[in-house]
Amino acid sequence: MAGAIITVTDADFEEKVLNSDKPVLVDFWAEWCGPCRQVAPSLEAIAAEHDEILIAKLNIDQNPETTTKYGVMSIPTMNVYQGGEVAKTIVGAKPKAAIERDLADFLAAKG
Repeated sequence: MAGAIITVTDADFEEKVLNSDKPVLVDFWAEWCGPCRQVAPSLEAIAAEHDEILIAKLNIDQNPETTTKYGVMSIPTMNVYQGGEVAKTIVGAKPKAAIERDLADFLAAKG
């Protein structure tokens, strides 16, 4: 599944994210959110380069249950889930290098 960003919904969030055997970064986003669109290419690149973490997108307008459950108040918010729990939260649009630094604990060291 490396290289692909998956889409998750309220219905399959537990199955695809909470029950995943590897860390999952969930990008909480919406169509109307400019900063969400800015961060998308960075997430696509990270997904393509790192198979040790799964990247998922959750549209907050279509999935209010999960959005509310995890207290997402502003977007983009990216939560990293590991072992069914939130292991890290990244809020706001950041360049790819900054996101990778935030994810350092979950990404295998290169080189």
